[in-house]
Amino acid sequence: LLGQILDHWFESEPLKATLATDAVIGAMASPHTPGSGYVLLHHVMGELEGRRGAWGYVAGGMGALSQAIAQAATARGAHIFAEKAVCHVLLGRDGEAQGVALQDGTEVRSKLVLSNASPQITFLELIPQEQLPKDFVQRIRQVDTRSPVTKINVAVDRLPSFLAAPNARDGQPLPHHQCSIHLNCEGTQLLHQAFTEAAHGHPSSRPMIELCIPSALDPGLAPPGCHVVSLFTQYTPSTLAGGRSWDEQARNAYADTVFDSIEDYAPGFKASVIGRDILTPPDLERIFGLPGGNIFHGGMSLDQLYFARPAPSYSGYRSPVPGLYLCGSGAHPGGGVMGAAGRNAAQVAIKDFRHL
Repeated sequence: LLGQILDHWFESEPLKATLATDAVIGAMASPHTPGSGYVLLHHVMGELEGRRGAWGYVAGGMGALSQAIAQAATARGAHIFAEKAVCHVLLGRDGEAQGVALQDGTEVRSKLVLSNASPQITFLELIPQEQLPKDFVQRIRQVDTRSPVTKINVAVDRLPSFLAAPNARDGQPLPHHQCSIHLNCEGTQLLHQAFTEAAHGHPSSRPMIELCIPSALDPGLAPPGCHVVSLFTQYTPSTLAGGRSWDEQARNAYADTVFDSIEDYAPGFKASVIGRDILTPPDLERIFGLPGGNIFHGGMSLDQLYFARPAPSYSGYRSPVPGLYLCGSGAHPGGGVMGAAGRNAAQVAIKDFRHL
């Protein structure tokens, strides 16, 4: 239990709750849920430029990271076809992968296919079910993809000024504006209560909010004097109580709850908002192909990690289809912008390719 680990090392409840947010990020779990300690470890393992457990902002926004990877690939001869949806994986007589078919009818032949899509899309949509072992298909269907995350992107015409640390007169960003700001995290019990509401199908009445202002570090993201604010919020169930869907009214009602919370910490925030984009779990699934809206392609619970990710006997990136590899967040070691799954999958694929 994450709660027990934090109680062992720390006394301050706000500090424990702030650390606890990294144990429940993207997880339909509370700090009191068994296994939540691993999710915290997953978020602080490794290093960035020699600093253990550090995270970093990407200059130009997260899309700049994708562009950097793309440029590195094309420099080595890769061809990238953006906005070209894959319809299905092409299979040979013996059931081996031989390339992919695009929705426009184009066929791209290849000896190997690596899928960065979720296990659900890869094996339940792109491969005929009769080509896969029944127990494997059943396992993929049973992966827990519940997600508590609603992401809200906000454009504001001035920097938020927090009661705890008011802005300077010149309105320039202060050190806390350049960090991750945790709201509604004064105690782990608050996080547990927020989780409990969502477990019963209700969006949290006092949501856990991680607020970042990327433009405080990277001014090019917004016009002078304006800023973009990224809100990572929990907990919101994929399906609301009573089977209700996330219609426009429900989405705006939840966003208003989030904005009311921020207003309590930073009066004037709501008046500064000039635009907002609300992405509930169904939106994240529809737009980004995240099963259930889960940012990790599946829960990071102990029964879905290590040798069991995405399924027992298939944690080594190879799949039941010869020549088809899984290299995204649904593969070992899981999600997060660290590239471990892709690097490991590439090395396995290269090893196999030498024998073809």
